[in-house]
Amino acid sequence: MKVLFVCLGNICRSPLAEAVFKHKIQSEKFGKNVLADSCGTSNYHIGDLPDERTRKNAAKNGVEMSHRGRQISASDLKEFDYILAMDRSNYHNILNLPGADSYHHKVLLMRAFDPEEGDEVPDPYYGSEEDFQEVFDILDRAVDGFINRIRKELL
Repeated sequence: MKVLFVCLGNICRSPLAEAVFKHKIQSEKFGKNVLADSCGTSNYHIGDLPDERTRKNAAKNGVEMSHRGRQISASDLKEFDYILAMDRSNYHNILNLPGADSYHHKVLLMRAFDPEEGDEVPDPYYGSEEDFQEVFDILDRAVDGFINRIRKELL
């Protein structure tokens, strides 16, 4: 199984979601059979490391990150089994890719798996350290919910 996490620039939310997912999936029996990546719908940060504040927040929460920014491509729609968008804008950007009509069923909002009420993972880019922690907390819960879903599929 292959999972892709998507935000706008691929320097805050999606690489953190990828890192949290990889951290948590290690302890699962099926963890070795699941691959994860992240990307952005824009081309703003191709090749860049995640935002320094994201990396500091991940480290503070015991999560290692190793990612370079990349932009989503139409081929990702075919390659990945799940494509998890951080917000509605990126969700629609994904569905506007060439050929996306055939893969609509794979594209979901990340917060669909969050047990707490909420629609989108907010973009912390212009925010404070507390905003980055809020995003971590949301992703931590939503990733748990997502792992519960795929556990049922894989076991």
